[in-house]
Amino acid sequence: MLSGNIEYYKPATMKEAVELFFALSDENKQPLYYSGGTEILTLGRLNMIKTRALIDIKGLEECYSFEVSDDSLITGVALPLTFIEEKNLFPLLSKTSMGIADHTARNKITLGGNLCGKIFYREAVLPFLLCESTVIVVGNEGDEAIPIDEIFNRSFQLKEGQFLVQLHTEKKYINLPFKSIKIRQQWETGYPLLTIATIKIENELRFAFSGLCRFPFRSKEMEAVINQTGLPIDERIARALEYLPAPILNDIEGSKEYRLFVLKNTLRKIIVEMEGK
Repeated sequence: MLSGNIEYYKPATMKEAVELFFALSDENKQPLYYSGGTEILTLGRLNMIKTRALIDIKGLEECYSFEVSDDSLITGVALPLTFIEEKNLFPLLSKTSMGIADHTARNKITLGGNLCGKIFYREAVLPFLLCESTVIVVGNEGDEAIPIDEIFNRSFQLKEGQFLVQLHTEKKYINLPFKSIKIRQQWETGYPLLTIATIKIENELRFAFSGLCRFPFRSKEMEAVINQTGLPIDERIARALEYLPAPILNDIEGSKEYRLFVLKNTLRKIIVEMEGK
C-alpha cells in the first residue's frame, strides 16, 4: 500500500527533475518519476511499488510536444493516450493506443506511463519499434538521442535517474500502410491475448508483437522469413516462429496453444491483406 505521506515534487525543468531524483535517492526515499500515475496507484495498492517521493514531469514543456519538426514527428511522453488518438498525427500509434484499457482510463494513461510501465504489455512501443524511432532521454549526463533498438530490449534500459522525454519518428513512416490488431479472449477491454502491429515499407512487411511473449518485441529474423514471398504463406509463418525470442505465454488470458492458434491465423490474414496493397 502506498504511504499517505509521500512527498510530491513538480520540477520546472528537466535538469531540476534529475537533480531532485538523485537528491531524494541520497535520502533513501526511492523516488519515482510520474506523469499519469495510473500504474503507480494500481501497483502501489498491491505492494508492488514502494516510494516516498514522486517527481511529476507533467509540467515539463518538452514532455508535451506533439508536432512535426523538420523531417520528424516529435511525440512527448506526458501526452495522454486519448490526446494522441484525437490528434491522429501518427495513425498507427493512434490505432494501437485505442486498444489500451478503456477510454476513461486512457484519459489518464500517458504514453510514457505505458512505455515504461511494469505491466509487460506496453503496446504503445510497437509503432516506434516498427518505425525505428529515436528516443530522447535525460539523466545525470544531460539529454541523449538514442535509436530505439539500442535502448529497448524487452523494456527500456534506462540508467539510474534517467527518464524518457520524447520519441522522434521520421515523417516517411507516418502514413505507410499499416495494420494494428488487438485480440482478447473475451470482453471489449482488459488485458489482451495478443497485439500485432504491422507496416509495409518498400514492399516488405515489418511486425511487432505484444502479449505473445512476456515482453513486446520486433524480430527482424522473423520478418526476413515472412518476406520470402516465393514460399507458401503457411510455410513462411511456420519458419518465422522458429525465431521467437522467448517461449509463448501461457497464462490466465490464454493458453500457449490458443495463442499460437490465434497468432498463425492472424498473421495469415495480415500477410494476405498487406501483400495485396
